[in-house]
Amino acid sequence: MAQYKGAASEAGRAMHLMKKREKQREQMEQMKQRIAEENIMKSNIDKKFSAHYDAVEAELKSSTVGLVTLNDMKAKQEALVKEREKQLAKKEQSKELQLKLEKLREKERKKEAKRKISSLSFTLEEEEEAGEEEEEMAMYEEELEREEITMKKRKLGKNPDVDTSFLPDRDREEEENRLREELRQEWEAKQEKIKSEEIEITFSYWDGSGHRRTVKMKKGNTMQQFLQKALEILRKDFSELRSAGVEQLMYIKEDLIIPHHHSFYDFIVTKARGKSGECARPSPSPPPATCPQPDHSLISMFMMMCGCSVTPLWRRMRYRGAGALGRGRAEQWRERKVEK
Repeated sequence: MAQYKGAASEAGRAMHLMKKREKQREQMEQMKQRIAEENIMKSNIDKKFSAHYDAVEAELKSSTVGLVTLNDMKAKQEALVKEREKQLAKKEQSKELQLKLEKLREKERKKEAKRKISSLSFTLEEEEEAGEEEEEMAMYEEELEREEITMKKRKLGKNPDVDTSFLPDRDREEEENRLREELRQEWEAKQEKIKSEEIEITFSYWDGSGHRRTVKMKKGNTMQQFLQKALEILRKDFSELRSAGVEQLMYIKEDLIIPHHHSFYDFIVTKARGKSGECARPSPSPPPATCPQPDHSLISMFMMMCGCSVTPLWRRMRYRGAGALGRGRAEQWRERKVEK
């Protein structure tokens, strides 16, 4: 009777599954064999070590007779272990030498076999010579290709003579930043040195009439510090200033009312100018002897209490300043009034 065996695709699928199962079995067998070999290797290593120590113990027992101290026993044991290790090392070296000798003998045998074959047939020699020539030609071609590649690389290399200063460079930027930092520190040190220099200031306290005083200050001091110092000097002579504070005084230079937060250094560095010139000139060139001029190395100013009116003060400052020049203008103003 005829039987239905199914479609051809099912038969192919069954074959594929059978092959897959066979591969899995082979893999399992290989894994089992590998594990068994590893176990054997481990057991052999343990046996080697155990044999080594057994031999050492046997030698130790045979060499020691009677009572022995612990130190002597340890020394003997160490000496025997070292001797045993030397023996094992010699055995390993001898084995390595034997292997090398066997390899050399095998090479000689192969050479001898080649010689015998070459003596029987000339075709093999010709083939060997042709193979050697082909190898030499291949080596020569490889060397030529390498030389061509190196020449191409050299042609495509960078030109060291080209100016690359406009390109970004980390090392150059770090060097520039370091130089900038050094210059900044040097500049700050110079400015601090300038600020620590002393100057002599001549000022006039105005309470209806001028009272000139002199005080030494540093260029880095502010107007508030200067007014505090001037107030300490003036309190000895003026009782109305004993209860006054710095905020009740004004610092006036010629036609300018200068705020308390400014410093003398600011005016010296910026060369700030008033009506008659610079507001502060601590070290100008000396004037000639034939031309009498006021001493501008001293900074002149008025001080007044804030209770006074500002308008008459401006007029007085205009015609009556500190120093010889201010007094000359005041005399001219009086003469004009008399003429009128």
